Amino acid sequence: MDYSKLKIGDKTPDIIFALIEIPRGSSNKYEFDLQYETIRLDRVLHSAVYYPGDYGLVPETISDDGDPADILVIISHKTFPGCLLRVKPIGLLLMEDGGKKDFKILGVAYDDPVYTNINSYNDLPNHLIKQVVNFFETYKVLEGKTTKVLGWEDAITAKEYIQKVHNKYLQSRNKP
Repeated sequence: MDYSKLKIGDKTPDIIFALIEIPRGSSNKYEFDLQYETIRLDRVLHSAVYYPGDYGLVPETISDDGDPADILVIISHKTFPGCLLRVKPIGLLLMEDGGKKDFKILGVAYDDPVYTNINSYNDLPNHLIKQVVNFFETYKVLEGKTTKVLGWEDAITAKEYIQKVHNKYLQSRNKP
């Protein structure tokens, strides 16, 4: 897969593309390897937890850690590593990983009719939101690493964040 050909989408930040690396329910942490242009197994999670949604990256973005922006997608049926899907951003999970910012965009699959009327993370079942928070608070505990969930921001803030990390990507492309 030629990563350079993947686009954020022409309706950004309202609808963006996500490249799924990890399907919902998996304890395998897959990552898109830019060098080899393929999905590879990074590690198996040490904790007895699983991803609460499809997890991946947003093309044409650079987040604070230098990697593409992270995204967790809520969808009726899990997809697969390498699947590209359209996503409607509905929130932003503010968190730290090892003391550094590591925000997660939360979105719903745009082409899933179950989530058509979901426009905010507050529209999702409260228990699902608790599962997402619990996952990101605990998934690295047995690795001896620390993560800290700082809270949620709304869809407007998520879209502002998407614009920010997309602009950072665009600026990086224009540097000599």
